[in-house]
Amino acid sequence: MQDLGGIWSLADVQGEHSVPFAVPGDGISALQAAGVIPDPYHGRNEYGLRWIAGRDWVATRAFDHDGAPCDLVIEGLDTLAEVRLNGVLVLSAANAFRRWRVDAAGLIRRGRNEISVTFRSVVAEGARLQAAQPFFVPWHEGNCPIPNGNMIRKPQCDFGWDWNIALAPFGIWGGIRLERQGARIADVIVTQDHRGGAVEVGVEVRGEAPGQVEVTATLCGVTASAPLRGGVARLVLRVEGAALWWPAGWGAQVLHELTVTLGAARAVRRVGLRDLALVSAPDAAGRSFGFRVNGLDIFARGANWIPADALHGRITQEGVRDLLQSAVDAGMNMIRVWGGGRYEPDWFYDLCDEMGLMVWQDFMFACNLYPSTPDFLAEIDAEVRDVVARLNHHACLALWCGDNELIGALGWFDCSRKDRDRYLVSYDRLNRTVEAALRAVLPGANWWPSSPSPGVMAFGDAWHDDSAGDMHFWSVWHEGRDFDHYRDVRPRFCSEFGFQSYPSLEVIRRFAGPADFNIAAPVMESHQKNAGGNARIAETMFRYFRFPVDFANFVWLSQIQQGLAIRTAVTAWRGLKPHCMGTLYWQLNDTWPVCSWSSLDHGGGWKLLHHMARRFYAPVTVVCLPDAEGFLLAAVNDLREAVELRLEAWAVAMDGSARLLGEAAGPVPVDRAAGMLRVAAGDLGAGEVLSFVWDSAAGAGRDVHAPLPWKSYDLLPAGIEMAVTQEGGQWRIVLTARALAPFVAVEADVAGRFSDNAVTLIPCLPVTITFTPREAGVVPRFTLRDLHSATYGSPEPAGA
Repeated sequence: MQDLGGIWSLADVQGEHSVPFAVPGDGISALQAAGVIPDPYHGRNEYGLRWIAGRDWVATRAFDHDGAPCDLVIEGLDTLAEVRLNGVLVLSAANAFRRWRVDAAGLIRRGRNEISVTFRSVVAEGARLQAAQPFFVPWHEGNCPIPNGNMIRKPQCDFGWDWNIALAPFGIWGGIRLERQGARIADVIVTQDHRGGAVEVGVEVRGEAPGQVEVTATLCGVTASAPLRGGVARLVLRVEGAALWWPAGWGAQVLHELTVTLGAARAVRRVGLRDLALVSAPDAAGRSFGFRVNGLDIFARGANWIPADALHGRITQEGVRDLLQSAVDAGMNMIRVWGGGRYEPDWFYDLCDEMGLMVWQDFMFACNLYPSTPDFLAEIDAEVRDVVARLNHHACLALWCGDNELIGALGWFDCSRKDRDRYLVSYDRLNRTVEAALRAVLPGANWWPSSPSPGVMAFGDAWHDDSAGDMHFWSVWHEGRDFDHYRDVRPRFCSEFGFQSYPSLEVIRRFAGPADFNIAAPVMESHQKNAGGNARIAETMFRYFRFPVDFANFVWLSQIQQGLAIRTAVTAWRGLKPHCMGTLYWQLNDTWPVCSWSSLDHGGGWKLLHHMARRFYAPVTVVCLPDAEGFLLAAVNDLREAVELRLEAWAVAMDGSARLLGEAAGPVPVDRAAGMLRVAAGDLGAGEVLSFVWDSAAGAGRDVHAPLPWKSYDLLPAGIEMAVTQEGGQWRIVLTARALAPFVAVEADVAGRFSDNAVTLIPCLPVTITFTPREAGVVPRFTLRDLHSATYGSPEPAGA
């Protein structure tokens, strides 16, 4: 194998620019690295850089070779690419999601060779393909300022989104290499049939070799062989007593090596043995939706995943590992790889296998309508078969979903509303092509036609139907409803819901200067891609809080209210268990520094929502469920066995004085949320909030529920004191207060990780937080923010 990655040369066909090009990488990052363009993420630079997508670009490099027969292999070729070897066109590709293999024998010569890749403009080709359609196929113009992205098989968010920059980058995000011809293992398809403590592992090996050869597979000490016929060999290995793979929090993530040999070729796949089923069946409420792993029903706690960066040349395994680890650290056991991004590289799913993150995998269609012409469907068939063959063996893969919101999109455009039958049939052809291609490779795959969807062959409004299947619930954000509206619906599984905030101040400083620190400033508005988003954040803030005294506290408070919104939804829906069996909030991460729904900043820092998620996604917790009579405190247990829990409820006044309202103790089952203690509405006096604390063998916790908007309470100066000491590589911060202090947050002037944040302080109950700097040896300076100082008092918060 000869790696052709490294430094290439990149030039536009006009001859105006020629720069070094790091492969794997993207052309926009190469132009910035060479100083041809400024940082696309800074200020309003994006708008002056869209010319790049309108041009054709040529990447070239020379290499030496011994002239032996070989194949050219390329992964992540993005997107409209003509590949030439020594001047001969060997590949015309138009799909960033596929793997490409070209017979290069006779084209590669001994000595010096040249390879070139011409990247054609997706803007020009998108317009050409749209004009060639038998009828107009609309895209979401609000999401995609670069038009006709639905014509091109590349990440749809590359054309923009209501959280992404619109640059339509190009390049190669995977490998490019020459492989010697000979015996080769192309794909390994793995199936599992669990019965009676044993598992029959089916192994389908696809490959090629000269002559007749045996294929051998070994797993957990069991070996089987079969001949390769017609490029395929099928084997069955019966494994008994092997350790199983479990999602995070439920057991170990045991991975066994499956070794396959075909002549001189050898391949290894790490396989987790698990029985993972989608459970969706009619019931009294409608249709259930949830996941059963090794016979146990598991409540899915997680978030939606989008590409780790808008420019794929900036994505690193280290950075992605940090993002996924943050998901696990916040108590998540599932992520949804959203259908407007990309099928991630193999190493991404390796990480999810290792961490116990189940993956809901969308196929890459989102929020637009798509063609259904024979050539387009043939390309989709090839894409799906390729992707499923590549990824199928991963233990983390829990579900294959046909698309994101395409059923809803049928009602978003004038043309599809006026001629729904035509566009519905077109969608159905696409969706059936995806399913058929999936099942051709993996007949028993967990399949769901669309998200959201009430079920197979159901084309209703799953945004507002909470009786069946999975639900996307966006009324609170897009319709400006109160947070309490989350409690008005009873989803079976909510796979999208969210509320925006600003990125953290240190992230804002990466793209804006102090003169831009105003939500109406052009730079700030250019980093808010959702129409009306800034106004909605401000309006909601005015509804719940007294307005902050300056921009820094506005940023902080935007993250507090985001956390309150998502906490309201998650705690309400966890309280419905087992009627609801999953919540995946929108979204985990960001592609660039932007106002968005994410709980992790671009670069991986924890926003305050993520700290709150670590608490509301704890496997054992207590949730407050308001109703007409008052408040029901219910315990939720997502462990494998019942736990004993002790609970206290207190009324807390603004001066921090507290009085006990009730106590309860008892077992918390695993199959349902259990009501433990009721607090009558009249038990809380004017100016009091409900505080509840609990303790169990699985851990302790506490929370506060304010029956009224926080602006209704006359907060007192909190008198917060912060004692800071260094302990090895960590800093220990002890916080105390003289009055009730909601949502106290500690900020550091250096990068690092806090153990907790956005905590509510009550007198006589100190809170200890640790801070671990990312860089050893630095001395951080800490800043405090709390609700009183942010909205009543001095704009200069306490610091140490």
